[in-house]
Amino acid sequence: MDHRPAGYGTTARMLHWLVAALILAMIPVGLLMVQDGLDRGLGDALYLFHKNVGSLLIVIIALRLVWRLTHPPAPLPATMPDWQRRVAGLSHLALYGLMVVMPLSGYIRVRAGGFPIEGLDALGLPTLVPRSKPLADAASSLHELAAWALMAVLALHVGAALHHALIRRDGVWARMWPPRAR
Repeated sequence: MDHRPAGYGTTARMLHWLVAALILAMIPVGLLMVQDGLDRGLGDALYLFHKNVGSLLIVIIALRLVWRLTHPPAPLPATMPDWQRRVAGLSHLALYGLMVVMPLSGYIRVRAGGFPIEGLDALGLPTLVPRSKPLADAASSLHELAAWALMAVLALHVGAALHHALIRRDGVWARMWPPRAR
């Protein structure tokens, strides 16, 4: 018998929604900042935001991973078919993998390219990555590929969550949604 609570705890929910909000902000910024003909001031502001929020995400995602590894997820409904359980497990694995790859590849791309990350530099943190055009180019390619993969897996994740919330109404959505006040 499974004695875990039906929903995720407060810390897991807060980390989930914080990461979700930051990633959902990063996607349009990342897509816009690389557009040709963009005003220089706007482009610089977007890059500044993207680099610094990406660096913050490294820390938050690391905390989220540690929390997830030390706190088992809330159980899925017993009525959920095995194939959906497997797809859910694989999609969560992909999400976590991409959430690690994205900010790390961005960090490596920026640092290997010799560019600043203003927030980290203001804290006096070391660069950690040598300047290297081949490394910067490889990290840039990985970052772009992972971004498209992340958007696809996020679309699947959100679509599945909405399916469970609006069609199946089986409690999957409620596991992560903030609980109602009593």
